Amino acid sequence: MYELKRDCPIGVFDSGVGGISVLRDLYRLMPQEDYHFFGDSDNAPYGIKTTDEVKELSFDIVDHFIEQNVKAIVIACNTATSAAVRDIRQAHPDLSIIGLEPAIKPAVLRKPNSQILVMATPLTLREQKFQELLAQYKNLADLVLVPAPDLVEYVEKGDLDSPAVMNYLEELLSPYKETADSVVLGCTHFPFVKPAIRKVMGDKQFIIDGGPGASRELQRILRDKELLQPLSHQGSVTFANSEVGTGKIELSKRLFEA
Repeated sequence: MYELKRDCPIGVFDSGVGGISVLRDLYRLMPQEDYHFFGDSDNAPYGIKTTDEVKELSFDIVDHFIEQNVKAIVIACNTATSAAVRDIRQAHPDLSIIGLEPAIKPAVLRKPNSQILVMATPLTLREQKFQELLAQYKNLADLVLVPAPDLVEYVEKGDLDSPAVMNYLEELLSPYKETADSVVLGCTHFPFVKPAIRKVMGDKQFIIDGGPGASRELQRILRDKELLQPLSHQGSVTFANSEVGTGKIELSKRLFEA
């Protein structure tokens, strides 16, 4: 294992461009850091693949980041976190590995015994890691699971508020307009359609995702390990994507700057 230093970059990856929502949170909190983002759009969506397939893809990306001497890795994908984070941490105990999980806890703490919608991919919802999270809070709120695999595909095309997106969200969410208190965005693609979700649901629901919490956790870990870059350093962001020649890098930059 190489020596971890302050000036090593942070690797961030997702099944596609959705993890850029987490990258934005990281950069806002720690703009002095250097980030390497990798979107695996060529293999997206992860949410309809098997657990073993997602593990293999995730380990390949982690190996790529290790070749770049990263000091930490953020799995900016709820599906990959559910399927692979435990195995990745066991394989690389010296690296700080941060995963994403649906932000059910803050939604429950905000209003116990309320109805909370949990939007995610099918694989995230059926994985053991999510089921363990669900078991912690199922008696404290009415947790309604809302699989939304097609939403990933819309975001991958940069389609955030077209009539097709609005119709899809309307079909998924309209039954809960009057009853839901919170909407948990359990996929890193979904924050990009938050305005569209707001249009469908109205203004009274609390909408939350796990990106800010994951960013704060990484900051805490790097601070404890004395691996934070000095605030005087101007951080940078580089983008890479497995789907070449299709405008994914341009889309990545547009989403990051949105």
